[in-house]
Amino acid sequence: MEGTHPRSALSATSLARLFHTPSLLYFVSVAETLSMRETARRLNVASSAVARQIGHLEDSLGMLLFSRESKRLRLTPAGEVLLRHARDLVRPLESAVSELDLLAGLRSGTVRIATVESVGLTILPRLIAEFGVRYPRLQVESRIAASGDVIDLLANAAVDIGFTFVTRPLRDIDVAVRRDLPIGVVMRPDHPLAALAEPHFADCFQHACAMPARSLSIRQVIEPYLARLPEPPHALVESNSVRMLFELARSGRYAAFLTPLGIEREIGSGEVIFRPIADRALPLNRFAVIVRSGAGLRFAPAAFFDHVRTYFDGAGTLSEFAANGG
Repeated sequence: MEGTHPRSALSATSLARLFHTPSLLYFVSVAETLSMRETARRLNVASSAVARQIGHLEDSLGMLLFSRESKRLRLTPAGEVLLRHARDLVRPLESAVSELDLLAGLRSGTVRIATVESVGLTILPRLIAEFGVRYPRLQVESRIAASGDVIDLLANAAVDIGFTFVTRPLRDIDVAVRRDLPIGVVMRPDHPLAALAEPHFADCFQHACAMPARSLSIRQVIEPYLARLPEPPHALVESNSVRMLFELARSGRYAAFLTPLGIEREIGSGEVIFRPIADRALPLNRFAVIVRSGAGLRFAPAAFFDHVRTYFDGAGTLSEFAANGG
């Protein structure tokens, strides 16, 4: 059968021995990177050594854990099942290694971050740079994702810390930092909407608008208000990139729905204008730094988390933090 290898059943003792070999550590790394070469680079071993360990694990289990599609690895169903459980087995060992490194003064380890674009392009680079000065031996891996994907990555233990916008109640996730941001419309100073201190959605849709795609948290907040419009707005452009929305606003043709996050300097210089939306009961967009509930952070993620908390605790509002160099 495709995806399996013939084998005799392993005893409980054999399975326990198997799961305490390097094979499982190599498997988790390959599953996260989907690349044996990248895993070899991270672990500072030869690619052939990684391939041997994965082959040993597959032979012992009698199942293929990876398939290759278009020169890229992909987890098989068996691999997905093993990964869910392997992370729970590997995490205590990684934590122990990090603590032993700390005790020895090495301070090595990796912190994995997922972030929404607006934070990843503005606040996070500053945080990472200053963290790197303090902990030069610690590695940081970051990825940009939609707000909902950041939450899912954290819930699935694919990352240690998330920077996202929260639009729904979270299970098994702690909100460590919370800041509420107003939703408004951004345009050039010579745009007709700039004359209104607090425009309504109806005012905005008299002009060409740049709308966040449904994958962005801002769109989820304002979607109920769009549904009340008597007819669809005209001259509408959608984008899943906050930076693209800003650039459309800066072009002068479009008014873009955004929060001030990430464009504080441009607003402060007068290059663009931000006007809060006046529609009644429009909620704020809630930014949060999140971690998994009850999942003790290893040294590297814990050190970065403390670094983040220190900065946000002293920053006042999120906009003030970003405006001061984020």
